[in-house]
Order: sequence, then C-alpha cells, then structure tokens
Amino acid sequence: MSRPRLMIPGPIEFTDEVMAEMARPTPSHVDPGFIDIFGQALEDLRNVFLAGPDYQPFILAGSGTLAMDSAVANLIEPGHRALVVDTGYFSQRMADIVQRYGGEVTLLSAPPGETITPEQLRAALTQKTYELVTITHVDTSTGVLTDIQGLTAMAKHAGALVIVDGVCAAAAEELRQAAWGVDVYLTASQKALGTPPGLGLLVASPQAMDRWRNRTTPVGSYYSDWGYWLPIMKAYEARQASYFATPAVNLVMALAVSLRQILDEGMDNVFARHVRLSNGVKAGIAAMGLDQVPTDLAHAAHTLTCPRYPEGIDAGFLKYVREEGAILAGGLHPAIKAEYFRIGHMGAASRSDVLTAVAAVEAGLRRAGYAVEPGLALAAAQAELG
Repeated sequence: MSRPRLMIPGPIEFTDEVMAEMARPTPSHVDPGFIDIFGQALEDLRNVFLAGPDYQPFILAGSGTLAMDSAVANLIEPGHRALVVDTGYFSQRMADIVQRYGGEVTLLSAPPGETITPEQLRAALTQKTYELVTITHVDTSTGVLTDIQGLTAMAKHAGALVIVDGVCAAAAEELRQAAWGVDVYLTASQKALGTPPGLGLLVASPQAMDRWRNRTTPVGSYYSDWGYWLPIMKAYEARQASYFATPAVNLVMALAVSLRQILDEGMDNVFARHVRLSNGVKAGIAAMGLDQVPTDLAHAAHTLTCPRYPEGIDAGFLKYVREEGAILAGGLHPAIKAEYFRIGHMGAASRSDVLTAVAAVEAGLRRAGYAVEPGLALAAAQAELG
C-alpha cells in the first residue's frame, strides 16, 4: 500500500517540483542565482496577496508564530490599545503576543464555532479608541472563517491599523490586501503556500510601515525588528546581496517555485478550487451524519473541515483512518479538544486527495463501530466535486 496522504491543516502535501528544490545543493545566500530567486519570491508574494506595488513583503526564517510576533512587535508600543477578534486558539495567541509587547488587549470573543460580524466589531470599536485590530482569517483550531473585508472596513473607519493572521488561509481563502485595506497580512510556508515548514511571511502596507517608522520606543524584539530586515528585503528585491541573518536558502528556493505555481494557476482560480474541494469534503461529512464545529457553513473555512465525532467515537478512530490511507489531525481548541477532528484540504490538495480522505474517514468510522453505509459519503463528495 502507498503511504497515507497527509491531510492535516499543515504541513500539507507538497508538489514534486517544490520538493526537488529542497534536494538541490544549497548555494550561498549571496550567490547571484539565489539573489534573483529571493527577489522574485518577494515580488510574487506581494502578487499572491494581491497587495499594491508599494506594499512591503518580508520573508523570514521562522514559523507562523514568528510572523505574528514580527507584525505585533513592530506596530505595538507600550500602552497602545489592541482589539483582538477572537475566534479560537490562535486569536488568543495573538492577544498574548500583544500583551508581551506592552499592549492593552480587549478580546472580542466568539464561542467556539461562532464568528464575529462586522456589526459586532463596529459596536466594540465605539467603546474605546484602538491603535490596532487583529483578526484571524481562519482559526486552525475551530475552522471558523472571518469576514476580512467587512471587519477590516470597520476597523479602518475607526482609525485602527489591521493585522490579519492568514496562516491557515493565505493562498487559499479570498484575500485582496490592497483593495480591502489590510495593513499586515501574515502566514507560514507550510500551509496553502505549499512549502515545507520554516518560513514566516508577511506583507505590510505603506500605512503600517509609516506607523513603524514613527515609533517613539524601540522595537522590543531584536530578531523581528523591521529595522534590520527592511534593508535586506529591499536589497534582494533590487537583485543585490545583503546580510542580517542567513536566510533559509533551500526553503526560499522552494517557496519561489510554489509561488510561481500559484500565480500560474491564477488567484481567482485558486480561491475557487479551494471552495470546490471544501464543498466536497463537507458534503461527505454531512452524508455520514456528522456535525461540524463551525455553526454555519457560511463561516466555515475552505482550507480545513472540523467534523465532530459521532456518539461513542473518539480520537482513537484516527488510527483506523491512517490505515485506510489518510493522516488527519485531532482537535486543538482547549474547550472542545476531545469533541472533533480536523481534515486539511489546501495548497496542492487535489480532487483525488479529498476523495481519499473522505473514503478513509468513512472506512475508519465503520471500523470504530459507527454505522455508515459504504460509499455513501464518497458519492456525496463526488457529486460536489463533479
């Protein structure tokens, strides 16, 4: 039997072309060929986020948490107020980071599975003045999708900068950074961007860069300080060598390949493909009689699906799913961790990957003692996928 497909919400399965870059001999970080690759990756990242030409991309060696840290460290000063739109575990992590840098946090929290509407945010913004609003595009712990366009519009109207955590959304969920006014959009390499773990990525608006330049206190993090990284990014994009800390050379080369694959597909096509794959998975889950953590499909992510276990079934059934051909993830949100599991379907995920995952869940549930008609879920998924 072939190896099981990795269908968790990151890391994901990567294309052969991306993995080939990881196996190439590592060039110097100031090799002319690598300088050109890094510069092109910066330009392509801006285009994947649909940001303007005056938006500043950063590609850092680190995780998605580093990207979160970088955004907050550079834009928050002690005493600044931040409103954190809280839709799950990673929203709360953002709140922790803001507090670490001296920000005063107000949480606008939704129960697990619920979202925050633009109207709710507007009401919260009338209570205080905030320098910053943070939003999680898709919280990996709940599978909840937020209305980035609507929430950003409310925050900007109130005069706040907006940071969006797009770790489980970028290059999959619709995001138009310049048109929607998002000041910092951030992500990690191992999700829908389709590159192995190890890169934190963010793109900052001119307004965000102005806020950083006009700080009255030093940035609290040495490694995350844009003062060190901005000259490096500018140099590589101008196809010149520069150095602050050694970049993750092979990861940057792999990222450049993945970004080009994404742009060759076309962003509107990428967004539509993720909707189609998500609909297929969710149709299969519904056919098996399973509920989901998001309380309404209107705010359910297209990058992952979070089904609830049926009565009498727990995380032990995931070992059967693996034996049937798919590796899935257990629950993450502390309040409901034992109640659900997670299926990732983003990046290079294909129709066959989705059908493999649905079939594996169906077979795994039967082996765990849950009565489900053979082929029912697969037929429902196929009907959605066409």
